[in-house]
Amino acid sequence: MPRLLLVEDNELSRDMLSRRLARRGYEVLLAADGAQAVDVAIAERPDLVLMDLSLPVIDGWEATRRIKRAPETRGIPVIALTAHAMASDAEQARAAGCDDVDTKPIDLERLLEKVERWLAAPRAP
Repeated sequence: MPRLLLVEDNELSRDMLSRRLARRGYEVLLAADGAQAVDVAIAERPDLVLMDLSLPVIDGWEATRRIKRAPETRGIPVIALTAHAMASDAEQARAAGCDDVDTKPIDLERLLEKVERWLAAPRAP
């Protein structure tokens, strides 16, 4: 069963999306802020990270940079989740190390297509 790390500070959104992902057969690890995301990613080594960008403690951009800098987690795909749909926001997320971007509100089918594509892709060392 693929393990996803869902990083979302909004408790309602985190609960709803984690339940929907679990119903689709994923094991879902949770983090409510960027610092927690880095800790969980390093400790648990999920198959993929779904990273909200607007987070407390450290934001999603910095959390992604830290995950991508760490040798044990740099190959984990990170999909940014953002309410900002501007092209510059997607560019900024990719510059921080995000492998893909999905916009909020979440379209579950679209997000699942991205998740499956990244889970099937060969991992960088």
